[in-house]
Amino acid sequence: MLHRFNLRILLGGLTLLLFGPACKASSLGLAVYAVPLDSNGGKTAWAHFTAIAPSPCPALSDLCAAGEDCQVYPTSLPFTGMNPKPGWCVRQWQKIVPSNYNSFITLGSTEMYVSMNAGPTIRENTGKLNQPPYVALPPPLRARVNCPHDFSLSIKDLDGDRVQCRYARPEQGECLNCTRYSFIELDEEKCTLTFTGVAQTGQYFIYLMAEDFIPSPRVRLLTGQTPLSSIPVQLSLTVEASTTSCNDEPMVNDGTPKDGSTLFVLPYQQVNFNVYFMSQLESVSEIAVVGPPELYRTGFLSVGPLATMTMAWIRSENNLTHLLPICFVANTISLQSEPRCVWLYQREMKTLPSGTELKCEKTEMVLVLPVTSLSNINLAELQLNSPTCPITYNSTHLTAHISLSGCGTKTVQAGSELVYTNTLQSVRPYTMVSRKPSLILPLACRIPGIQVRGPQFNITMPTEKETFGVFDFQLEFYLPGEGPMSKYTRTPTFQSLQPLVGRRRREAETPSGSHSISIRSTDNTTSGSTGSRISQLDLYVLSNCTVNRAELIVSQCVQSETEDFAQSTPVLQQGCLASNGTLEILTPQTNVKIYRLDLSSLAPTGSTMFVQCTVNLCITTMPSQTCPNLCTRAVSQNSLVNSVFTRSYTVTSGRVSLVLTTPAPSTTTPVTTISTTSTTTLPPPNASVTSTTTTTASSITTTTTAASSTAATTTATNTKTTTVQKTTTSYAPKRASGMAAGVILTTIGIFFQNIFLY
Repeated sequence: MLHRFNLRILLGGLTLLLFGPACKASSLGLAVYAVPLDSNGGKTAWAHFTAIAPSPCPALSDLCAAGEDCQVYPTSLPFTGMNPKPGWCVRQWQKIVPSNYNSFITLGSTEMYVSMNAGPTIRENTGKLNQPPYVALPPPLRARVNCPHDFSLSIKDLDGDRVQCRYARPEQGECLNCTRYSFIELDEEKCTLTFTGVAQTGQYFIYLMAEDFIPSPRVRLLTGQTPLSSIPVQLSLTVEASTTSCNDEPMVNDGTPKDGSTLFVLPYQQVNFNVYFMSQLESVSEIAVVGPPELYRTGFLSVGPLATMTMAWIRSENNLTHLLPICFVANTISLQSEPRCVWLYQREMKTLPSGTELKCEKTEMVLVLPVTSLSNINLAELQLNSPTCPITYNSTHLTAHISLSGCGTKTVQAGSELVYTNTLQSVRPYTMVSRKPSLILPLACRIPGIQVRGPQFNITMPTEKETFGVFDFQLEFYLPGEGPMSKYTRTPTFQSLQPLVGRRRREAETPSGSHSISIRSTDNTTSGSTGSRISQLDLYVLSNCTVNRAELIVSQCVQSETEDFAQSTPVLQQGCLASNGTLEILTPQTNVKIYRLDLSSLAPTGSTMFVQCTVNLCITTMPSQTCPNLCTRAVSQNSLVNSVFTRSYTVTSGRVSLVLTTPAPSTTTPVTTISTTSTTTLPPPNASVTSTTTTTASSITTTTTAASSTAATTTATNTKTTTVQKTTTSYAPKRASGMAAGVILTTIGIFFQNIFLY
């Protein structure tokens, strides 16, 4: 009989492959959590499906047929991701299925074959139905050619069983067209996949089965045991080309929950945590997440090498499983961090004893609890969230009047309802060890949203405009020693910024053991005949924000010879100098950054270029603090915790001419020597240029207004900008030829640390 069943499955799969539509694609991930039903002895089970489908996101309409006991989760907070391209989304649903289940599932153009064996199995040690294991589903995995990588799956088992993973077996009807790859190795006992790196670029699909076994002592590990259940896990691995070191992936920072950690959740309780990443080579473009329905993700912020996001979940009435995994990774354009998973455990609560009353009134909730139901509970140890609210009791009843605006009462929004929550629990001194039972009794009063009045239901955060005012950013270009800040660029003091980690740099040692910079703006820099090539330019990045203590943060700048930036050269990366051709000039103004560009090192071959920078504004939460210096080893997640940032803006210049257009009297720029105790980058000399006349060709100014989250574009005119310091009369240049346009691309939502929006 089993042989015939397997043959039928294989023939059906072959027919599907031969005659099915060619557009069908594989899923990027699938996990099934099975909960056997006690009502029929485990013959059927609630199967909770989480599937990752490639973009465009498919509809949920075909997942539940008429008459099925089935529920889909159309969430207001969908899980989506940009990488791997073309992007992906998560679809979640549950239905009652036979415990031994085999089926094809179609999600738009994605088709999945699912096979599971969830029992029924009665456990000898408890006499209860066995609970199959849970395997957390990570976002689509990414790796790079020639870069070995381990992927450890996060697994939980409610029965405490030993869980192993193995490849799905097509001969047993567990998968169809499931190829095993020589460059992917599986440690079955640890459920760890190892990518050897020896693979071509492409997308690969991995089909596994997770099985639970009765735990046995390590000294006599049993072999040949029959698994209690077998649950499918399907993963995808996208292998991409590698252009950097294998150690450049984003790293998880301190403050992020440990992998596999468990957070216990009471009814109507809110749990929240922050995740932090450090990415030295490329800025994090997204923190991709796969988690339970209605998981809040807010405050994503990526500034230079730092990235953070807050996640929160409120337990309302639901039909979800007791264990709920949340998996997340940090993605950059070409890199991915290791996946990390956190588990939410919905505590199973006993029904309240008869005679218990909880009345929800306008200003308080009143609890009346029979003392007879609290046998062996020390009533003197009971208290609410706030110990200042009294609890009274006599020989028959315990009574508590719980203020909705005090007593530690918390307010959470669950769906369309506003919920006031508190907890009556046993509280003992930390030094006391007792075997007596304790009590945890969550209390909740639910109010429909349409009945809610006042500020609690509609809590808002300050908008970016309210915090930073109306501001804009500008990119301006001047010859060294000229422009509105010429008193700082004529005899510049250079910031001792190190080049990006891993990049080569030049050092100049003095006899005393310190390092020094000798910068000479030669005649060919500020003088030359009309049409001669410019060897150095000063890039001004400015903001006209007038809010006190607001600081400008520049995390990245690139230059390109084409307006679409199809090919570009980094000028600044992660707040660090990207090459020896860039130096930062110090000024006392916090809303201006000036960079001396050595054009011979940046190597633009044409007569024009475009520049694009990514910028933020920052205000520290304490006046004594400063906004983070992105290019320092001391930068940490505390820099994000202690500061408030705008969203990130990408500002693009217009066409910048690299040749002189107007002759002018010649001037001499003096030599500035700066001694430091650290290695400093030097621009290469420009001795090959021999022009002797200076130019009065002026700057190109790019102005963009940052007043809302929508993109704004303005075109620079031939009048001088009035949002920066007034230029000097002897050095103020005229504008260079060419049109300048500014473009803002809103890329990141505003983040306020430790503030949560409901």
